[in-house]
Amino acid sequence: MSRIGKLPITVPSGVKVEYDGKVVTVTGPKGSLKQDINSKYIGLDIKPDVVEVKRTSDIKDAKAAHGLYRMLVANMVAGVNTPFTKTILIKGVGYKAAVNGDKLTMNIGLSHAVEVIAPKGITLECPDPLSVRVTGISKELVGQTAATIRSKKPVEPYHNYGLRYSDEVVVKKEGKTSGKK
Repeated sequence: MSRIGKLPITVPSGVKVEYDGKVVTVTGPKGSLKQDINSKYIGLDIKPDVVEVKRTSDIKDAKAAHGLYRMLVANMVAGVNTPFTKTILIKGVGYKAAVNGDKLTMNIGLSHAVEVIAPKGITLECPDPLSVRVTGISKELVGQTAATIRSKKPVEPYHNYGLRYSDEVVVKKEGKTSGKK
């Protein structure tokens, strides 16, 4: 049995989980999320303060989906209670970012300003000109938005200029040497 799939999901007070056989809906103080569940392989056992994800059979596809759907539901329960956050750091001479409404504008060493519009359900903020904070209740959408922003200028390994996650470790490469001994 899946080590992750068999763990029960604790539902905090104020969070409501509903399952109609195909779609699980999680509602909490920060919002509501929906997720399709493959009922051919997975079922949910909902109790007042605990949700358990069960397999309907022991075939390979059901075993593969067990841990996946358990984590999807657990992330939904966590997200509607406390939103997920990813921070992106900006490093480079003259690099900066600013947020105006739902639009992020970055000057990152290109001939033009790069603009990224936040999708619905995501909040972008710049605590200072050299960092961007992506916040939302969907872990998947927060991660995808942060990855889209980061892809605009990946870290250059020789000078470490570019966009990186706050918890990312970037190893600086050594430049060329003269060849004299």
